[in-house]
Amino acid sequence: MSQKLKITLVRSMIGRPEKHRKVLKGMGLTKMNKTVELEDTPSIRGMVNKVVHLVKVEENTNEA
Repeated sequence: MSQKLKITLVRSMIGRPEKHRKVLKGMGLTKMNKTVELEDTPSIRGMVNKVVHLVKVEENTNEA
């Protein structure tokens, strides 16, 4: 089973560069306090690193 990342938008994207907004939209984060669960892949990690100051990231370790 692959790892998942729980990503929550905790800071507003108002006044942020267009690149940051596009990264957030690409991850499915469109509103404050919205949480998405995404696969832990290098591309997702790269997206998170671009907007790490706007999001909260938790590693989901729930094994079924």
